[in-house]
Amino acid sequence: MNIIRYNECKKDLWDYREPESVASVRTIIENVREHGDEAVRQYTEEFDNVQVVDLQVGEQEIDRALETIDPRTRQIMGTIIDNVRKFAKRQRAQVTDFEFEIVPNVFTGQRLSPVERVGVYAPGGRFPLISSVIMCALPAQVAGVETIVLCSPPRFQGSIHPTMLAAARLCGIQSVYHVGGVQAIAALAYGTESIPRVDMIVGPGNKYVAQAKKEVFGKVGIDFIAGPTEVLIIADETAHPVIIAADILAQAEHDIDSLAILVTPSPALAGKVKDEVEKQLKNLKTRDIAEIALAKNGTIVIVDSPDQAIEIANRRAPEHLELHVQEPSLYSEKLHHYGSLFIGERAGEALGDYSSGLNHTLPTNTCARYTAGLSVMTFLRLQTTLRVERGGLNTIGPVAQAIAEIEGLDGHAKSVKARGDSV
Repeated sequence: MNIIRYNECKKDLWDYREPESVASVRTIIENVREHGDEAVRQYTEEFDNVQVVDLQVGEQEIDRALETIDPRTRQIMGTIIDNVRKFAKRQRAQVTDFEFEIVPNVFTGQRLSPVERVGVYAPGGRFPLISSVIMCALPAQVAGVETIVLCSPPRFQGSIHPTMLAAARLCGIQSVYHVGGVQAIAALAYGTESIPRVDMIVGPGNKYVAQAKKEVFGKVGIDFIAGPTEVLIIADETAHPVIIAADILAQAEHDIDSLAILVTPSPALAGKVKDEVEKQLKNLKTRDIAEIALAKNGTIVIVDSPDQAIEIANRRAPEHLELHVQEPSLYSEKLHHYGSLFIGERAGEALGDYSSGLNHTLPTNTCARYTAGLSVMTFLRLQTTLRVERGGLNTIGPVAQAIAEIEGLDGHAKSVKARGDSV
């Protein structure tokens, strides 16, 4: 990891990084849009080396996956599902329908209505990312989404890993398709003979999937465009270098473009963490990935004050922000931009990824400045209502008519006036 001083920070430390654009993404989307299942099968064979006849995973295969997974794995998944569901229900309880009398005889309100059809995308890389299935499906289910389907590439013996299928069943996902990549996003957005069109697509993916989601946004809703995962840790001299190093490596092992930053006022801690990272890296099973990520994006910034550390965090707006400091409240009150905040050394980011109930689908690449992570609210539409009783029109009608006339919208003005003449 590279150690620098605060005044050596370059602009790209907190700049939005433009995603790499791949020309073929739009071509694939258009082919799937035009040729449906045929194009999906073609790209699945080309990119995944799998010839798929039936794009949908059969019910018997899903049932068999649930029956045959290790009991301990099923128990662990059950615990994660319970905690994610509890947190999602608590979030849902914070927002309600209402109607109130804003002025006499004029009633304004809101209703919360779930999206009807959601497509969950789950990557199919080296390991079965069952947590991604759970984190995306459970909030949608709690929100009241009627139809939830899953797409994932057939990277395990020509199909989807059994634990992923089991997670889909436990999360109440109605249909599963062994289709991944850009072709899956296109199929979910436009529909094919086998795959139904959805209203919203959520879930992580590589740069091709991210670009595909960007291309189809508008036709469907999306959660957000997620880039490489990232962690920023603020630590003082009381922090434990072994724990910090472990958290840095936990983030770095995701991807060679993962970002890991430590910000500290202690040069001694900076040196200890750097040494500890190198020490732990030797025994890390995912060393091949983590080592490249840290060489590219591993940075330790030595600051002169807590305010400088807070400034870096707020400007970077990291996906995961950890506080390993003696008095976290002195920092947390001034920290405004992050996907999720982990307070104290016991609150490891990996707990947020898996078992705490928090959702791990979070904004990256400084996007926490303007958006939040995946939650129940992602799947709810806030719809407003207006009801005007006798007498209420006399209160708000003249105002509406006057502003319409000022703006030169004669039809608006006459629409209001017509009600005054006839009601």
